[in-house]
Amino acid sequence: MSIDTLTQTAALLITAIAAVTDWRRGVIPNWLTLPIVAVAPIVHWIAGGPWAGAASLGGMLICALVPYMLYRRDAGGGGDVKLFAAIGALVSLSVGIEIQLLTFIGAALVSLGRLAWRGRLLRTLSNTLFLAVNPILPRRWRREVVPELMTAVRLGAFIFAGTVCAVALHHPEMWP
Repeated sequence: MSIDTLTQTAALLITAIAAVTDWRRGVIPNWLTLPIVAVAPIVHWIAGGPWAGAASLGGMLICALVPYMLYRRDAGGGGDVKLFAAIGALVSLSVGIEIQLLTFIGAALVSLGRLAWRGRLLRTLSNTLFLAVNPILPRRWRREVVPELMTAVRLGAFIFAGTVCAVALHHPEMWP
């Protein structure tokens, strides 16, 4: 078994556990993510040399960047940041970014479907538009952003689904 197969299998296991804990308690625990963040670069260094260790660190930092920016704007959770950092450290930058992209696409599609089902899609999209353009509009054209239309989305299950899709694309031999 190659190091890629092992790390991607570990990512599947970790994201599955994170999905369950996020679904049940709304938390992605530190005991799940922080050991991976600490150990993955060392394992990559041992298995592939200093460049592999550096690539693991780079994957960790870059995969955590967007979730960290969302966290700083109160648009994401800290557990999501740590989980994406762990994924980036485990599976490399390119696969980590792929998982992140698939995660956000899945979360967006499901969220848009939920809003449409509840009849709140157009109002929420209008709210989102003004949230984005209010800072550049003159004061008289600005519109108040309705906080009731902003809801949190737990990403744990979406991160697991994104990981499953990415691993299936990279390792079709893992699936029967």
